[in-house]
Amino acid sequence: MTSASIDPDVPPSGPGCVECTSDGSWWVHLRRCAQCGHIGCCDDSLHRHARRHAEATGHRVIQSYEPGEEWFWDFTTEELFAGPALAAPTEHPASQGVPGPRERLPEDWRAELRSRES
Repeated sequence: MTSASIDPDVPPSGPGCVECTSDGSWWVHLRRCAQCGHIGCCDDSLHRHARRHAEATGHRVIQSYEPGEEWFWDFTTEELFAGPALAAPTEHPASQGVPGPRERLPEDWRAELRSRES
């Protein structure tokens, strides 16, 4: 991994997945691009926007954007690692819920995820 893969000074793009927020969708967990701050949804979410962002931009490193989690992941090597402190905020608002955001979460969200796996 190169130091260009992580910019500790760039703030996150917002409290939720950029694309899901734009299209009114929801997510399971959030991930933060360590290079540009883009917030995307995890691979367990319906749309996997964090991985799609990495593929589209070449920004290979993410950090969890979940409360209490500080781990980093490199999409190129598929490895978990510890990294530097990133600019605040380092997590989404706890009031948002997990999955979230609560106000957009369908009652049958588990079934939607299972149907995606089929």
